[in-house]
Amino acid sequence: MYVEGGHPLAFLFARSAPQAGHCIDKANKTVLKQNQRKAKVDSHRPLEPFLTAFLMGPDKNLTETEVVSKIYPFWTYSYLVLLFPVFLATDYLRYKPVIIVQAVSFIVTYALLLKAENVGTMQLLECFFGLATATEVAYYSYIYSVVEPSHFQRVTGFCRSVTLLGSAIGSLIGQILVSVAQVPLFYLGIITLVSFCIGFVASCFLPMPSKSLFFHQRERSSQDEGALEPMNCSQLIEKPEEPESKIQLSADERTTLKDNTSSSGLLAVLKMLWSDFLECYSSSTLLAWSVWWALSTCGYIQVINYAQPLWEKILPSKDFEIYNGYVETISTLLGAFAAFVVGFVKVSWAVWGELALCIFSVVIAVCVYLMDTIRNIWVCYTSYMLFRATYMLLITIATYQIAANLSMKRYALVFGVNTFIALFLETLLTVIVVDSAGLGLDIFVQFLIYASYFAAIAVIFFIAGLYKLFKRRGSGGQNELTSTETVPEA
Repeated sequence: MYVEGGHPLAFLFARSAPQAGHCIDKANKTVLKQNQRKAKVDSHRPLEPFLTAFLMGPDKNLTETEVVSKIYPFWTYSYLVLLFPVFLATDYLRYKPVIIVQAVSFIVTYALLLKAENVGTMQLLECFFGLATATEVAYYSYIYSVVEPSHFQRVTGFCRSVTLLGSAIGSLIGQILVSVAQVPLFYLGIITLVSFCIGFVASCFLPMPSKSLFFHQRERSSQDEGALEPMNCSQLIEKPEEPESKIQLSADERTTLKDNTSSSGLLAVLKMLWSDFLECYSSSTLLAWSVWWALSTCGYIQVINYAQPLWEKILPSKDFEIYNGYVETISTLLGAFAAFVVGFVKVSWAVWGELALCIFSVVIAVCVYLMDTIRNIWVCYTSYMLFRATYMLLITIATYQIAANLSMKRYALVFGVNTFIALFLETLLTVIVVDSAGLGLDIFVQFLIYASYFAAIAVIFFIAGLYKLFKRRGSGGQNELTSTETVPEA
């Protein structure tokens, strides 16, 4: 199951407004604190670093084939099927009901996990976990519906920090309880279940928003309208990298947004989404970064999902002490640090973006290859931490490059589409490589394929980078940028 703290759409709307210039009002501070408490509780999952060990250990006695090829794939399938309908339902129901559904789904997932004894029940709980993961987008969407646009960036930083902190603390506590206190994994499951029950109670007390992004709109103030425009160069970056990457709302679109003060119909929303989809992906710059985002996220989630079975194969938890909790804690903090540091790096991504993606994709491919071939648990742990840190660094850059010049609605659309494509590719990979209905390959062969997958991504962007450099040189450097860009922290 996917252990990463945060939804793939966790950056939803985050960069589409200027930085806050004054304090958040008292009412919004209260809402923010409530959401932060819920996020911290929900991300506190001490069992997750030991999930595979729990399933294959004396508590469940499942085999590697049952866990890897028959149970885990159901999360991917359910997540893909539910992502788009949940995305629309989240907006239509105005977030809070979906947040409650998410909390209930997590409770059902871990209740079944503690009680289930057969593969069929485990597959059912994976479906509930897929629902819980798909509905995580409601949490971030809810926050942006109850605070003003000028506070989006600050609020996102708070909530993202709390989520990562909760995930790291949960993993660390789980490891300490296992290694020091010798607590059985079953009781870690109970602690995780209690955390989700507390999160459910907290979600019931959240106020109901009066508006949403697509279906329930209100007359926008001048401040809101400013959020619909691309950011100016004094807010976050010195200058947009390429004119073609700047996707603005036309006057007719702004008029439509202003006039649409009542609930929009489903067909109208779908028509608007399709029109925006065609216009957004007509930008070659946005398309290039989106392609890397979707391809790499597919491979990243696949490696995260099946890293524990690989570690279990190399160092069985039945015979040796494992340190998965420490590894998840350190890798989470390293990833957060990498995402923070990249905010201070000045690089002309319009010129060097593709080659940078190529180089770091090679690093990721090497990490996965070492995990597969060396078969030493310490090499695996180290490679895994470097793998996650590199991905989070790159995904921060890609997220900003995609989102910096989009309106809020188009931001939501583009990242929704990119996530759906990533999950679709992951589903194909799972069906062919992992699922027992497909090839059902050994875990070592799977990771060799994942390493080759990232190597193929590196080749694609190496060719794209060379093509762009030769094209710029052939045009006499007319498109060369005179300024560099600073990518804000994640």
